[in-house]
Amino acid sequence: MKTDSISTGELPIYESLIRERGDVVEEARAVAEETQHQMTQALNGVAAAPQETAAQ
Repeated sequence: MKTDSISTGELPIYESLIRERGDVVEEARAVAEETQHQMTQALNGVAAAPQETAAQ
């Protein structure tokens, strides 16, 4: 195990999972922020155009 990766707070297993599967945590964070923005607009009475999402 490399000590330099531990000292920076990064875990080697997490880094390899990100390479294999993508950064799911970051994607979830981005979706949550966008949803929060849309809900704030909706509660303020600002109509947003509906967005379509592609099912994969």
